[in-house]
Amino acid sequence: MKITPDHIQSTNKSREIIHAREFNFLAENLEKRGLNVESLIQKLRDLQIAIPSWALGTGSTRFGRFSGGGEPSTLIQKIQDVGIIHALNRSSDSVSLHIPWDIPQDYEAILQTAAEVEIGFDAVNSNTFQDQADQELSYKFGSLANNNKDIRDLAIAHNKEVIQIGEKLGSKALTVWLADGSSFPGQHSFRKALNNTYESLQEIYRELPKDWKMLIEYKPYEPYFYSTVIQDWGTSFLLANKLGEKAFTLVDLGHHLPNTNIEQIVATLMTEGKLGGFHFNDSKYGDDDLTVGSIKPYQLFLIFNELVAGFEETDNPSPAWMIDASHNLKDPLEDLLQSVEAIKLAYAQALIVDKKALEAAHSSHNVGLGQEILQEAFRTDLRPLVRESIRQSGGAISPIHSYRELKVRETLIKERGKDSKASGL
Repeated sequence: MKITPDHIQSTNKSREIIHAREFNFLAENLEKRGLNVESLIQKLRDLQIAIPSWALGTGSTRFGRFSGGGEPSTLIQKIQDVGIIHALNRSSDSVSLHIPWDIPQDYEAILQTAAEVEIGFDAVNSNTFQDQADQELSYKFGSLANNNKDIRDLAIAHNKEVIQIGEKLGSKALTVWLADGSSFPGQHSFRKALNNTYESLQEIYRELPKDWKMLIEYKPYEPYFYSTVIQDWGTSFLLANKLGEKAFTLVDLGHHLPNTNIEQIVATLMTEGKLGGFHFNDSKYGDDDLTVGSIKPYQLFLIFNELVAGFEETDNPSPAWMIDASHNLKDPLEDLLQSVEAIKLAYAQALIVDKKALEAAHSSHNVGLGQEILQEAFRTDLRPLVRESIRQSGGAISPIHSYRELKVRETLIKERGKDSKASGL
């Protein structure tokens, strides 16, 4: 299935009058506050959020996987699904591949399909957290950090292969998430594991093309529960600094212990010019991979407040934006549309924060006023602004409602079958 401009126009027609009324009312109020609405819209239009290839099908729990039907069983179908999302929201113009879950078999066909739906290729992701079917050596006790050099070499070779695949597709970044760690004291040496990891990353780093980045992800626990080699932003930052100017820290919103101040981490990394990217999701307990903004929307806004300030005040390069979620209950495409909208809404709210007033509150130690300034922006309903930015880009005024009205899932089930399951996972 392919969403056409005619599809978009047909679903927008019934919403145009109400949307115009809501947007014009909001725009007038924003202009009265001294905000340039056209500039805000352009910034929202420019923000593009990559869709991960593994999020286009139903995920699984520890107990089972429940397919929703019509899932993409090939990489080409996954790219087509990203094309559907992008046609609706004009905000998701790239796909992030996970290797070896989604190794291209026919590069020409893959690139042609991507071009047809206006999709590019974001960061490529390596996988050394599970053994593959034909793999002789096991990652059971670690990969890049393993005491066995042959196993480390296997993991290094895999990452180099991922870079080569990315080059053929036009990607510009490699994301490394390392599951290595320990579940029991005495299982391994902390220092040796970290040193092995650094030496392994050095070999991979040397293979990066000149215009590429290495994004180093961190996670405090899982699959191991006593220690993780790259357990926090500090360790990722340390490794990125030691590796060189092409290495950066990647922040996954679900990869933090409860109540961690993620916005402070963002501010620190941007100050040092080492924030490389984001994996957006939401969580209640840990790495829950829930819909972005479904649990902690205010925290998401506070994170974007630091991002917007960082864009203006630091030399940090533009980060890579990507959703990283697992959809066990919802239609995956609906979930992704909701997530992108939540990200854009938080960004819009951060853009209207009265920076001068906030700085004055800081200077005068007016704590109550500082809180009010932030909450005023957060409580302003900017959904009409986000919708207008999508409409001006040629998308649906309400992407998720258009998705439902066009019966996209029903059509995909007819085309692919009720029992079709996403490949890779």
